[in-house]
Amino acid sequence: MSDNALGRGLDALIKKPSKSKKTKKENTVKEVKEKKADFNNSFALSDDKVEQIKEEVGKNPRISLWSAKSAACLRYLKKTTPEFSISNEASDILEEAIKNKYPEIWKLFEDL
Repeated sequence: MSDNALGRGLDALIKKPSKSKKTKKENTVKEVKEKKADFNNSFALSDDKVEQIKEEVGKNPRISLWSAKSAACLRYLKKTTPEFSISNEASDILEEAIKNKYPEIWKLFEDL
């Protein structure tokens, strides 16, 4: 049968996804996992870079973030919880997340 849709009605114009094809979301998830695996497999820092980073962080350990929802939640806690520290809480949350997401990199800096 020809791939030409003329004369075959509406069904010919509406392509039904085959059961074996993945959805766009499934493809996206797969691509992200593959990219992450590629990153993890190819990631290697030289000892020089690790030492350079440690020196930089020793002088200035601050980072800046932009997150309206996170800022709102932490500011709410600051206003409603005695002696609450936004900085300490953000550090604890961020460190735990980074440690879990990038354990190999985290190990490079365990001595900080």
